[in-house]
Amino acid sequence: MIHFECDYACGAHPAVLKALVETNEEQHCGYSEDDRCAAAAGLIRELCHCPDAAVHFVVGGTQANLLVIDAGLRPFEGVLCADTGHINVHETGAVEATGHKVLPLPSTDGKISAAQVEAAVLAQRNDSSHEHIVRPAMVYISHPTEIGTLYTRDELTALSETCHRLGLTLFVDGARLGYGLAADETVDLPFLAGVCDAFTIGGTKVGLLFGEAIVITGEAYRDFFRYRIKQRGAMLAKGRLLGVQFEALLKDNLYVEASRKANRQAQQIKQAFVEKGFPLFCDTVANQIFIVLPNEAVRALEEQYVITVWGKVDEQHTAVRLVTSVCTRDEDVEALLARIATL
Repeated sequence: MIHFECDYACGAHPAVLKALVETNEEQHCGYSEDDRCAAAAGLIRELCHCPDAAVHFVVGGTQANLLVIDAGLRPFEGVLCADTGHINVHETGAVEATGHKVLPLPSTDGKISAAQVEAAVLAQRNDSSHEHIVRPAMVYISHPTEIGTLYTRDELTALSETCHRLGLTLFVDGARLGYGLAADETVDLPFLAGVCDAFTIGGTKVGLLFGEAIVITGEAYRDFFRYRIKQRGAMLAKGRLLGVQFEALLKDNLYVEASRKANRQAQQIKQAFVEKGFPLFCDTVANQIFIVLPNEAVRALEEQYVITVWGKVDEQHTAVRLVTSVCTRDEDVEALLARIATL
């Protein structure tokens, strides 16, 4: 079986594995207080044009999300997000387990707008019983979104300006950030560092064995953040492994260029489905594609490929997701294209 259901089915990019092997016999102190993590953090600050950014490394995306959200909120505050947002639909209540409520807003193409944020904030503040209602104090979005769409530069700027005018913080989940950066170069790391209070640079889904980098530019999240990492069980003893991987992937623009290849592969697959007359569930330009297929076509594909069933459209049709990654082989894509031609 060939896997197209997610972007973490494979191991790691060859450059990452090479770096791990070459540094295997090095000795470093633990808990990400080593030279390798320092070098990777320095590289991230340089790429973000943000020398004062705090950079922390953790193993997984859910760890990163709950750590940043918990650090940025008072006990009675909650986080606004799209109803399709990862923290709302796919993290088993991890944020709520920290004591903070997720406050979902109706999304359009997986996104929320600055106007929605302002309306939600003012509705709580202007309510006569506002002290009895969870106070929105943060906005969480992901780029790309859960359904593969991208926020534009203007949309992100509007969200940032609205959040900061109202006293909220803006957190961008970049679990798939490499694919977003490759698909829209107007939203780059310096821009994100300028509009966000915190964001993540995802590694697990973008060519690392594991690892997410948390980049903090705002003040709200900084206090005692490493204490929080340790308390939540997110401080890796062999933290150098995170630094080595990020340093290898971020050098020479590999993070974006490898993602660009995956985007190109996904768009080839999307075009093959469209040319066969199958409609899109939603249109995307990065590494996730969503297609509506007859149920018999889904079953036919599943004989050779692992794909994600996204949801039932009607009795005869199902929406499916296919995902490429920085490790997806061209020969696997070619085989899939040939199979689509026979559906």
